[in-house]
Amino acid sequence: MDHKVLVETSARHIHLSPADLETLFGAGYQLTNKKDLSQPGQFACTERLDVVGPKKTLSGVTILGPVRPATQVELSLTDARSIGVEAPIRESGDIAGTGSCRLVGPKGQIELKEGVIAAKRHIHMTPADAETFGVENGQVVSVQVENGSRSLTFGDVVVRVSPSYALAMHIDTDESNAACVAPGTLGTVIK
Repeated sequence: MDHKVLVETSARHIHLSPADLETLFGAGYQLTNKKDLSQPGQFACTERLDVVGPKKTLSGVTILGPVRPATQVELSLTDARSIGVEAPIRESGDIAGTGSCRLVGPKGQIELKEGVIAAKRHIHMTPADAETFGVENGQVVSVQVENGSRSLTFGDVVVRVSPSYALAMHIDTDESNAACVAPGTLGTVIK
């Protein structure tokens, strides 16, 4: 059976904690949903922030909602190098000992001591998807992307299973550009 998955590009973005949201935008501030994302309940916000590193600033970086327990900045390795910050490859939420930066908003700024990562490539699956694909949460697989111009097989892809997910693989912009991923691109999961 051909186990196909939609391959989506996850561009640079920020997840904010409630306290950091208020510091950056003001007391009682609520994020504004600009566009729903493929993962249920997740959305791109109208609000933007500047991410400041020692070398330069990335202006107008998208915030994703809703708020999370800890603030996290997800960059491609190219982004991180360009602004002079460390961004170890980690799964989302695994931010202990990661890179630092400054976040600047309209009402304030914060020095983020840790939380800058390059997200490890992963596939979101429901339990039913995982059963169909014959995989389990935390399993590492490969995904072959064949597009006629720059086919590529991605290794070290982590399977993440939750009833709240929708089936999709997420890669960063560096990885997406390497494989010429366009909207609607599918990949084949290889165990």
